[in-house]
Amino acid sequence: MAEKVRSEDEETRGRTDVDGREWRSTIAAAQAGDRRALDELVAGWLPLVYNIVGRALNGHADVDDVVQETMLRAVDNLGTLRDPDSFRSWLVAIAMRQIRDRARRRTSETLDDGAGDQAADFAELTVLRLQLEGQRREVAEAVRWLDDEDRQLLSLWWLEVAGELTRRELAAAVGISRQHAAVRVQRMKERLETARGIVRALDSSCPELPEVTGRWDGRPDSVWRKRLARHIRGCAYCSGARETVVPAERLLVGIALVPVPVGFTLSLALGGKTAAAATSVGWSAKVISALTKPAVAVTAGATIAAGGAYVVTQTPDKPPPRAAVAPTAASTARPPSHTPSPTPSASPSPSPTKTDVYGTVVDAVDRAPDPNARPGALPHRPESGITSTGGAKAVMQHRGDGVTLSGKGYVLVRWQISPKSRPGALVMPAWTGLKGKLFHVASGGGRRMDDALAGSPDGYATGMGGPDIGYAVLPSGTQQMWQNEYFYLDGTVTLTVNERGADYGLIVFPSSWDEANKDVTTGPAQGAIRYGLVRDNGEDTAPVPQYLTRSTPTDPATVAQRSRV
Repeated sequence: MAEKVRSEDEETRGRTDVDGREWRSTIAAAQAGDRRALDELVAGWLPLVYNIVGRALNGHADVDDVVQETMLRAVDNLGTLRDPDSFRSWLVAIAMRQIRDRARRRTSETLDDGAGDQAADFAELTVLRLQLEGQRREVAEAVRWLDDEDRQLLSLWWLEVAGELTRRELAAAVGISRQHAAVRVQRMKERLETARGIVRALDSSCPELPEVTGRWDGRPDSVWRKRLARHIRGCAYCSGARETVVPAERLLVGIALVPVPVGFTLSLALGGKTAAAATSVGWSAKVISALTKPAVAVTAGATIAAGGAYVVTQTPDKPPPRAAVAPTAASTARPPSHTPSPTPSASPSPSPTKTDVYGTVVDAVDRAPDPNARPGALPHRPESGITSTGGAKAVMQHRGDGVTLSGKGYVLVRWQISPKSRPGALVMPAWTGLKGKLFHVASGGGRRMDDALAGSPDGYATGMGGPDIGYAVLPSGTQQMWQNEYFYLDGTVTLTVNERGADYGLIVFPSSWDEANKDVTTGPAQGAIRYGLVRDNGEDTAPVPQYLTRSTPTDPATVAQRSRV
């Protein structure tokens, strides 16, 4: 009886999408030539296809092409679908064929074929966009350690567990029986649990692990999976259960689909085809418009707005060129006229007044000053001292580490980036729970993090990484940090590390005007690469840090890049 109920439930789910909407009539109308129905069909099912392909390829640069080739083929062959109730199985099967075809076309390459070809790690994207924490985050990150075949199967099983697919649809997409699918899934789950153990070990403080991973380049592969799994089995520290491990299927129940990225462009979506070609195969003007304009994606408590909180950039083969023009105090206090408004709205916001807001303009992205350009004078603001919950030297090296600062005075934040450990997209730290005022007053340390390191060939190895190990990449529009960044606080604020991609750490010191002034005026003559940079204009219009908010969000990584205080 229970099996019959499950079967009927599967049949019902086959006629509905993730929101429980009926699709039978929409599919039939689209087959009959209704462009509005086709619009709904494409918009409604694109997220499912995107999640399947994204996980199967782990965010490889080819994801966009495979997703849109799948949708184009579905639209082009929609008239051949005899039973609208089987639409989901049919669409998923098309997606899996495209994934396998893509693998055959690239037999001489691997899916993880270098930072220059990796658009966005889908495991990281899943964690960020759905705000996963704890063991749910662990499962998402473990996907990196699976082989191609297991990752393809997991892309379907994940959605089955989350309630988006049935076992029958999973088996049909893979082209095997349900009994064989059960065996394949069980084996994949065992390897997934091994991968979860590796993620836990790498996040731990095992004293023997640094020696084991000393020659590892930070990229998951089958060789290192076996080595690390062998270490875990023989290590009392790594194999010891410090918390109850929840089965993956229980963690994934009810997890929403990762939203399709904002700005999913037509050139990517159609694999280079023109709008005219897209229309000729069935894409209506409304669909094309939807794919070429930013949108707001809402899924199960996760909202990604246009120009959203996360911007994933492709890791370059070489760092961007550095200009040699020193910004003036005015340029750092006022953004250039082409800087976009941080929050698009239907009507302009009223102009703030000094009585209710300060630092109304956040940091503009500046260019590196000439190494020999002496900085302007650093205004001396009143200081009575800063207290820190981390003491005189707060060392923060892991995601979620934070320090609360209080008082009136200067604070030094020293950057340490470790691309050898893990290069890729860098999720910036956030300042939250601000009470009072906070200014970004100066930058020092003798270099910017993108300055060429001594002895590096052609200047391509910097504090952000190098061509041999990859680079830590800032979100688009983020201010390039210097080794030492100085801030002035009059109140209370919490600084949190949001490390989720590239590996980095922060050291936070209560400081003083004397120390900041000495740092920024230490130039190349003393062995530094460049003099520092003064950002403070001494007024309330001086820059405030990016990623600053008065609110206290559950996940500080959701703080918007452009602060308004």
